[in-house]
Amino acid sequence: MSTNEHWQNRPEGGSFFGMWVVRTIALHGGRGLARACLYPITLYFYLRRKPERVASQQYLQRVFGKPATARQVFRHMHSYAATSLDRIFLLARGEKQFQIETQGLELLDESIARGQGVLLFGSHQGSFEALRTVGVRRPDMSVRVVLDKQKTPAMTKLLEDLAPDIGAKVIDASQDGTSIALAMAEACQGGAMVAMLADRGRGHEVLRYADFLGSPAPFPISPWLLAHTLQVPVVLCFGLYLGGNRYRVVFEAMADRVEIPRKERGPALDALISRYAQRLEHYVHVAPYNWFNFYDFWQQDVRATAVHDVAAVGERVQV
Repeated sequence: MSTNEHWQNRPEGGSFFGMWVVRTIALHGGRGLARACLYPITLYFYLRRKPERVASQQYLQRVFGKPATARQVFRHMHSYAATSLDRIFLLARGEKQFQIETQGLELLDESIARGQGVLLFGSHQGSFEALRTVGVRRPDMSVRVVLDKQKTPAMTKLLEDLAPDIGAKVIDASQDGTSIALAMAEACQGGAMVAMLADRGRGHEVLRYADFLGSPAPFPISPWLLAHTLQVPVVLCFGLYLGGNRYRVVFEAMADRVEIPRKERGPALDALISRYAQRLEHYVHVAPYNWFNFYDFWQQDVRATAVHDVAAVGERVQV
């Protein structure tokens, strides 16, 4: 497999049975035993998944400015395994085993007080599951997550079995673009927080470049076109894994409204994506082992020239 193969073409890391075994050990043996199992599991994937290993090396070299060691790559993969394991406990038992601090939560309070929906733009960094704990703490905050259930079907099924009510709140990103946009619009009209990841483009999406860790990198335009259409506040969110049982969920204001004038669409999109990339880079340096895009992010497939996804329908959805 090529290291610049599009991320959607990479197989899910692990079988349903293997994940079921890990979940069973976690829930019956406890977090300590389950975390001990992560070392041989991480070693297995370190040895077997060369494209991901090479992508990790390339990414860490960009972050640290020098070639990454095998120890650093292993730590990177182990951090991903640790946050994946913690998803089981967060869904099954809530946050009682964790120390989760929040920053910027008042931004959401202000929108809720006005009865507004909010778009939360995150990234494949740290734990999006930690974000959902905010909704548990604050029942007045309804959280809907846009997630592609078809990319990791085994993991999705196991996690939804643990918390069916949370699974029901997912907006499936594998649907057609119109269905996604309408579901997001309905949620925002109801005053919900709608969270989505804005760093990865799917194979048929239009992408635009922004400087990221020293080189131009492609980012999808569809989140920003949707934000322009929905006309609700946009808040950036980062669920950083700090090691052990510690997480930090950070919220940052991005825009009260996203405006993309038709005649200046390119420059407006570039400005928005560039600002997003700058904040993403900031938090990559804060927690470098939290970046979980295990493919060549800078060389992902950008051959698509036409919009066939939510970017196309976003402007037509009126809310």
